[in-house]
Amino acid sequence: MSSTTPMSAPASTERRRAIAAALGIATFLTVMLVAFALPALKSAPRDVPLAIVAPDGVAQQLEAGLDQAQPGAFDVTIATDPDAARALIENRDVYGALVVGQDALTVEIASAASPAVAQIITGVGQALAAQTGVEATVEDVVPTSADDPRAIGLSAGALPIALGGLAAGVALTQLAKRPSNRLIGLATFAVAAGFAMTAVLEFWFGTFTGDYWVTSLVAILGILATGMTVLGLERLLGRAGIGLSALLIVLIGNPLSGLMSAPEMLPQPWGAIGQLLPPGATGTMLRNVAFFDGAAIAMPLTVLLVWLAIGLGAFALAGVLHRRRGAAPQA
Repeated sequence: MSSTTPMSAPASTERRRAIAAALGIATFLTVMLVAFALPALKSAPRDVPLAIVAPDGVAQQLEAGLDQAQPGAFDVTIATDPDAARALIENRDVYGALVVGQDALTVEIASAASPAVAQIITGVGQALAAQTGVEATVEDVVPTSADDPRAIGLSAGALPIALGGLAAGVALTQLAKRPSNRLIGLATFAVAAGFAMTAVLEFWFGTFTGDYWVTSLVAILGILATGMTVLGLERLLGRAGIGLSALLIVLIGNPLSGLMSAPEMLPQPWGAIGQLLPPGATGTMLRNVAFFDGAAIAMPLTVLLVWLAIGLGAFALAGVLHRRRGAAPQA
């Protein structure tokens, strides 16, 4: 009996670890499935900003009719004239506008803001025109590029930018032991990858139409914010910091970024939460700089700077704690 006890205990411990690991992986994959599939399955317009230009009384009737047909789908702003509606679109205050004339209806959209939302607004306008017996004209106020009309490059390219920062941060924790070398490595990667990936999206895929250098700076900031978050949390929390970073950036941040459709197409408050994380903020800022001349960038810029500050703060705090431990008297 005594000879078998020492061998049975390690075997039992190993069995428990194997079962725990299997359950943990199953839980992780289930959470990943929910995180990536649920936003797509539950995609629908929710408080999508929309402008209406119409004669007195007609605008209110249209607003009531839209809410009755699709409750909560649109957040309507009454614009005074077509120029005001167009300004709202160009400033990223609304996604589109319904301009009601005497014998015509103009549907103003911005496919660069979201091809999916532009298609929804177009459908609403055409249905309204059919009901009233007038002709509908669609005008794309801020279009996507001719080479990438569905802006696939933006939604596909923002993920490598976010994951690039994560991958670089994880790699640097393994390859560089000195804190200064980690910071230098991240800065080098962010600059090189930011310029390179933006060049691919603008000059090869034709997705972006804005200023290459400014758009590249946005990509660099997104990579820095993501990578610095990884470096800071890893230095402060160890491996748990890498896990937390992956959770925030990949499992939560990426599916809630709204890049495939729009934040207003996601279940709330998840769409809003996604804009507070690096992938969503990076994608929105890239879109607004590349297509809208930098309109409405205050929020995503603030979010990225906050995450960069969090990463730097955690990195610096970990350094202070390490020095204090090193200076503590030995027992």
